[in-house]
Amino acid sequence: MSRQIFERSHVSRLFKELSRKEHTSIIAINGPRQVGKTTIALQVRQKLIKSKIPCWYIPMDDFNSDESDWFRIRSDDGNLRVGGNFDDSFDTGTIMAAGASPDEQILVEIWKAARRESMKSERGLVLMIDEIQIIPRWSNIVKGLWDTDRREEYPLQIVILGSAPWQLMIGRNESLAGRFDSYRITHWSLPEMTQAFGLTIEQFMFFGGYPEPFRREPKGITLRRWRNYILNSIMTPVIERDIMGLKRINNPALMHQLIDFASRYSGQIISYNKLLSKLQDKGNATTLADYLKLLSDAGLIVALDQYSKSPYRSRNSSPKLNVLNTALMTATSGYSFHEAQADRSFWGRIVESAVGAHLQNTKDTATHIHYWRRDSGKYEVDFVISRGPHLLGVEVKSGNTQARRGLDEFKARSKNARIMEVGPSANAIPFNEFFSLTADEWIEEKCVRL
Repeated sequence: MSRQIFERSHVSRLFKELSRKEHTSIIAINGPRQVGKTTIALQVRQKLIKSKIPCWYIPMDDFNSDESDWFRIRSDDGNLRVGGNFDDSFDTGTIMAAGASPDEQILVEIWKAARRESMKSERGLVLMIDEIQIIPRWSNIVKGLWDTDRREEYPLQIVILGSAPWQLMIGRNESLAGRFDSYRITHWSLPEMTQAFGLTIEQFMFFGGYPEPFRREPKGITLRRWRNYILNSIMTPVIERDIMGLKRINNPALMHQLIDFASRYSGQIISYNKLLSKLQDKGNATTLADYLKLLSDAGLIVALDQYSKSPYRSRNSSPKLNVLNTALMTATSGYSFHEAQADRSFWGRIVESAVGAHLQNTKDTATHIHYWRRDSGKYEVDFVISRGPHLLGVEVKSGNTQARRGLDEFKARSKNARIMEVGPSANAIPFNEFFSLTADEWIEEKCVRL
């Protein structure tokens, strides 16, 4: 497998945006843990510097990392020299020694140092602040600083990054409304994992779209280390740092059980009451729905509603669980790659979950992913993509079966709906073709083979 650093399409898009002289909005890079947000920011910084556009990168969780530009701000003794107020009328006094925990004042002084630096260059300065959620009340501070920048016309562009779910980082605070452009970085796709690491379709479906294990072991990944990575670098930190660090969770044990259970039941429709009966810690349907929403915001698991023309019926349906990266499903299964393929029922759910994850990860904000079921399960469609007048039913086949009763019934009951199969059968969309297009491209596709 290749050691070459892979560059995702987000890099060129962000570089183009930040290369513009005019100041528009704060750029907020957000997305699930361990999908390469920091790598993307650093690759953009490298391109900016090569283009003679000054750029600072400041990771709030590790000022002294090899990539950090903290040395440009601190004094010779390693301390940040600032005063005791938030205005520009002082420049003496030590507020923070290297290694101390960052606070609101540190964010202000980093920003002010970047302002001064931006005035020294024709192209101003791009300031990237990583792990910004570490700073208390960071959104209020950023709002005030950004508004001042606009009034005083500082040539400073701001990029913020955070590992926590964006909705939790912002919370109910509307202070940044209208002031930022959100650049969501999703899980790696099949074409990306194939190009960067040489994964086959089957390997991608089992190992999912987390790149770091393959970067660490370019000569061949070991199952034990890969499992440990998924559990210890993603699933546990998402709950204990990214979610619980920003929101009070009254029942942490229930949250831990839920992520394990939901991962194992990906691809299945299960009522909240049945879900509660399988969990040891007590809760209620509202709590489970709230917790599943948090896991969805964190890029782990989504609970899909049943498609219905009535929003009320859709919201009150039993959820269909779907991991947003199949690694979360397979790492906790105990199966090896070959054992998973040998269990046709389990492999079928892996394949279906991979398709559902791709649709959810690549959809636009106006596009919705559902499932469809009628007559007590007599008729089912794995996924329904809806956006405005567009409606597309998607059935996933892991084998060569030709049954399509659910699709035909869905089309008969849904005016103007289109349908398609994904899988290895003769008339289906092949997996490699399916994974090469986004959910919105598929819903606009006019040549769906039936």
